[in-house]
This record gives sequence, structure tokens and C-alpha cells, in this order.
Amino acid sequence: MIDAREKARKLVLGAGWWSGLAALSTPLLAGAGAILMLHRVRRHATSPLGLNSHLSIEPDFLDRLLADLKRRGLALVSLDELLERLPAGGRRAVAITLDDGWLDNLTDALPVFEAHDAPFTVYVAPGLTSGAVEPWWEVVEEKVARSDAIYLPEGEGGAALACADPADKLSVARSLMERLTNDVPEAGQQDFLRQIGALPESTADGRRFMDWDEIRGLSAHPLATIGAHTMHHYNLRRLEEQVALREMSASAAGIEAETGMRPSHFAYPYGYERAVGAREVALAREAGFASAVTTRHGVLHKEHAHHLHALPRISINGNFQRLSYVRTLLSGLTTPLSNRGRRVVTV
Repeated sequence: MIDAREKARKLVLGAGWWSGLAALSTPLLAGAGAILMLHRVRRHATSPLGLNSHLSIEPDFLDRLLADLKRRGLALVSLDELLERLPAGGRRAVAITLDDGWLDNLTDALPVFEAHDAPFTVYVAPGLTSGAVEPWWEVVEEKVARSDAIYLPEGEGGAALACADPADKLSVARSLMERLTNDVPEAGQQDFLRQIGALPESTADGRRFMDWDEIRGLSAHPLATIGAHTMHHYNLRRLEEQVALREMSASAAGIEAETGMRPSHFAYPYGYERAVGAREVALAREAGFASAVTTRHGVLHKEHAHHLHALPRISINGNFQRLSYVRTLLSGLTTPLSNRGRRVVTV
């Protein structure tokens, strides 16, 4: 389903490139380059209700994107190298990041990265890796898609939410996702999923995330860097300060225990304004990370060398798989448009 806002964004991004405005903006606004944000890379991605389609891109699109970046003179570099380049500027560079540690990052994305000799960083949340937590945004959508009604827990009102027809399914799924985002405590999300029958009985045939053996193997790959993403993929801003710090530090310690290497880089789960602010930036620094990325939209500038724990990214969105769209985003044209006129985006 394409809503009016998505249509408008596509019009702006397409017009920005084909009108030549993005090309004119590049020398003024594109800065030092960008950090690209991906999640899933998989063939024939399915999102039963379309609510998570933005989180998956096709391997073919990733292949065309990387070829286009190189053809246009952008260097594909590791996150470490990109941060080293920031103070000096020079040739624009792009670092690629993938959030959560999905299995398809290994099976579908890695061959593309290898074909282009493109470094990348995968941010791992050990709770997702171990199966201690399930990605609620996916399992809720799947539960509603296969159900005629959802029965809320007694503590949440105990109501039956009818969802037999497509319009009701969208409404109910969105309502549950909003509830999990804002009302259900972070540590209570899995119990909520269990009570509405959304947790899968077995993940043996439908494993979503890499296991530790696969992450250990990936960590030894010359193109790969493993970063941290909290223990349980919690919204840090909803947690008490010491709990938030523990989520950060424990994720790094857990990854180090499994791989032998302590991650230097961190990604804030969700990463938008209600998930990360000045407190979380200070905590990431206290936890010892060299950098931390948000999901704020923006390219990088030399000034970001002084804001390494509040770095913006450019989302490679599954609903916007056209090279012209990404070219406009990387031109820097949309950064001030999306951030109340700000050229340098932090938190």
C-alpha cells in the first residue's frame, strides 16, 4: 500500500534528480559523504500487510546501488576509515551499515559486498541472536495477517480486535505496533506478544537472525565489522539511565565473549527522536564506543568529527528502490528539508 506521504516523497526525490537540482546541490550540501542504513537484504521479500516492506531491499538493487556509487566516484570504505576521513574532508565516501544481524545479511548481502569489495558494519543485538527476544514489528504483522481476531491480555483491556478483512488487519496491526512502541514497557514486550499468541512456537524452519557461529565467521571476514545494538533491542530513551547503560555495555561484552573482539561502534535501536537524545549520546560515550549512529536523516560533514556519537544516516528504503532516489538523498538536498533547515544533523 502506497500512502500519500510516500507518493509525495517519491515525487520530490525523483524530481530532485531529474531536474538537476540534486546535482547542483552536491557541491554545497553533500559534505564528506554518508553512512547508509540497511536492515534486510533478501530476494522476494514478503511483508504480509506491507508494514515492514521498507526494511527489506533486493540483492539486485544493492548490487546496482554499489556499482552506481563507484561509477559516480564515491569511495566505499569501512566505518573506521570514514570516521578518520571526516576532519580532513576530501573525496566523498560512503560506509554501509546493517542493523539487527539478520540471517540474510550473510546469505544474500555478503556475496554482493564481496563482488564490489565493499566494507560493511553489522550491528548485533545479542538478544535477537540468541532468540531471547523476537522482533515484535515482524511477529505482530504476521500474527494479524493470519488471524480473524486478536485477543488482548486482561491487563490491556481484554478486548477482542476483529481483523478478518484487509482494512481491519491494517488498523489492528498499526494499533498494536503503536501500543508496543509507546505503552507496553520495553521489558514487557515479549510477554505481551506471548499473551496475544504472536510468538512462533518454533524458529527452526524460519530462522530470522544469524547465530553466533555465523557471526563469529562474519567477524573474521576482511570486509566485515561487527557493532553493538543493545542486548534486547530496547528503546533506550524509555529506560532508566543505569538500565540503558547496562543494555549498551552488556551488548558489547556479550559480542566480545562470543567473537573475541569488543565492538567499537554502536547503533541506537529505532534511532529517532523519541529513542535517542543527549542522555543516550553521553551514555554511548561512557560505554566506550568510538561512534554511535542514529536513524536521523542526513549526510556527513566535517563538523560531525565533533559529534561521533550522534551520527545521522541515509536510509536505503525498500519502498524507494530507485537509483535516482538515492542519488538525491546523497546530494544533501533533502537533509535541510527533513531537519528544519539544519545542514549538520545530530540529535
